[in-house]
Amino acid sequence: MAMVSDAEKPETAKRGKYATLLDPALWTYIDRVNAWYPPEMDLPVDQQREIYDAMCRAFHAGYPAGVETSDGAVAGGGHAIPIRRYQLVDKAPQALVVYYHGGGFVLGGLDSHDDICAEICAGTGFAVLSADYRLAPEHLHPAAFDDALAVFEWAAAASGLSIVLCGESAGGNLAAAVAHAARRHPRPAIGQVLIYPELGGDESAGSYVEHAEAPLLTLSDIEFYRQVRSGKAQSPDDPTFSPLRDSDFSGLPPTVVVTAQCDPLSSDGEAYRDRILAAGGRAWWYEEQRLVHSFLRARKTVPRAGEAFIRIVAAIATLGKGDWF
Repeated sequence: MAMVSDAEKPETAKRGKYATLLDPALWTYIDRVNAWYPPEMDLPVDQQREIYDAMCRAFHAGYPAGVETSDGAVAGGGHAIPIRRYQLVDKAPQALVVYYHGGGFVLGGLDSHDDICAEICAGTGFAVLSADYRLAPEHLHPAAFDDALAVFEWAAAASGLSIVLCGESAGGNLAAAVAHAARRHPRPAIGQVLIYPELGGDESAGSYVEHAEAPLLTLSDIEFYRQVRSGKAQSPDDPTFSPLRDSDFSGLPPTVVVTAQCDPLSSDGEAYRDRILAAGGRAWWYEEQRLVHSFLRARKTVPRAGEAFIRIVAAIATLGKGDWF
C-alpha cells in the first residue's frame, strides 16, 4: 500500500503553509472558531452577532477569584455608552485600564471579552473599564471613535487613577486613536497596550502580503470590515480612522504593541513602533511567533497563546506603574 505524505492529506493541503507554520496546538482552536463562525458565513449582521455572541459565551473562561464587576453608562453626545468596571474585592487599584474590545467594529460588546477583562484586572491588580462603543454598519465612523474618546474623557475626570489604554484588533485601533486625540488632555494616558491592532498600514507590503490568507483573519476580511465601518466621504488619511496615517507621532504615551506572526496586521505593529520612536517617544513591538489573530481566546488551551497573554498582562502592569522596559 502506498504511503500518503502529509502534504497529500486533505486537511494538511487545505491548511497550506500554515499546516506547519502555526503552533500545532492552535489548530484545535482554529477549527473550533470556524465551526462557530465559518469564514464563508454570509448572513445579516444581526444574525452574525447572535452567532458571535454565542461563540464568545462558549469560550468564556469564568472570572478569577476576587474579581467583582459593576455595570453603568457614560453620557456620549445624546446617547448612553454602556460600561463595565472590574475591580479586586477589598483592594485599592493603582491604575485604571480603559479597554476596547475587538470584533471588526461590527461585532462584540461588554460580554464578548468579559473574561479577558476580568483576567487583566486580576493579573495587574488594576481596575478595568470596558467600553461598549457603537457598532457599524448602523453607526459609521466616527461613532465608535467618539464613544471611545468619551469613555476615556469620563474616566479621566471621574477617577484620580492613572490610565492605561488597551484594546485588541478593532479595539486596538480605538485605543491608539484615543491616545493620539487625547495626548494633550490635562490627564493623558500614561501608557497604551495594543493587541494585534488594525492601524491602517501599507497593504502592499509586509505581513499584509505574506499572510494575506492567514487563518481567522484575511486581507479580504480586513477590507470588508473597513468598508462596513466607512462612510462614503471617509478619508483614509483621517488619524481617528487609521492612526498610522497621522502626521504627528510626538507626545504619545509609552506604547507596547503585541501582534501575531501569522496575521496580516502584524506589520502595523512594527510600523507604529517605528513612527513613535522616530518622533522621540518610547515604544516596543513584540511579534508572537506561530500564532494567529484572536489568539487571546486560545490562552487557556494553547500554551504559546497563554504565555503571550501573560506577557501582555505584564506589559499593562508595567506601564500602569509608570515603569518602562
